Amino acid sequence: MNIDKELDTSGLNCPLPILKAKKALAEMTSGQLLRVTATDAGSMRDFATFAKQTGNELLDQQIVGNAFVHTLKRR
Repeated sequence: MNIDKELDTSGLNCPLPILKAKKALAEMTSGQLLRVTATDAGSMRDFATFAKQTGNELLDQQIVGNAFVHTLKRR
């Protein structure tokens, strides 16, 4: 996957990772990929809900060590 933008929200709790992702996606063009790294366990559920509500596509979610990595495709 070619990631167009990466965002590290480690140490931030809900809703900050989602708000920062929303801002980053607004600055991107349709089809670009955003990878968000978070340490909030609730982000797994939050990003799935966020993608459904906004129409952005959640391509992947992984747990890497203590981090939760989400890959979104801009609508």
